[in-house]
Amino acid sequence: QVQLVESGGGLVQPGGSLRLSCAASGNVFRTNILGWYRQAPGKQRELVAIIRSDGDTIYTDAVKGRFTVSGEIATNTVYLQMNSLDPEDTAVYYCYLNTWPGRVYWGQGTQVTVSS
Repeated sequence: QVQLVESGGGLVQPGGSLRLSCAASGNVFRTNILGWYRQAPGKQRELVAIIRSDGDTIYTDAVKGRFTVSGEIATNTVYLQMNSLDPEDTAVYYCYLNTWPGRVYWGQGTQVTVSS
């Protein structure tokens, strides 16, 4: 049984920063991708940032230059440093793990609220 445990969400003022963390436990076999998605109220879940097993990182355009994804594929840990936060970043953020042969796991979600 694979579990993803997230931490680091909360309430922050516009322009502030937060750092999300996620660690996977259990029988994880051959990680392909680690990363973060988010879902705002009334919207579909969307990719925020991911790390691939080859080291490449991918960001959605809305967060480029503000968010940084980092972590270790080998230890199944991933972080999301979020700077210059905007109210449009308010959402539930989900940790994402994709393993061979195409299995997908999600964290329980952590709320990020950007408001003055």
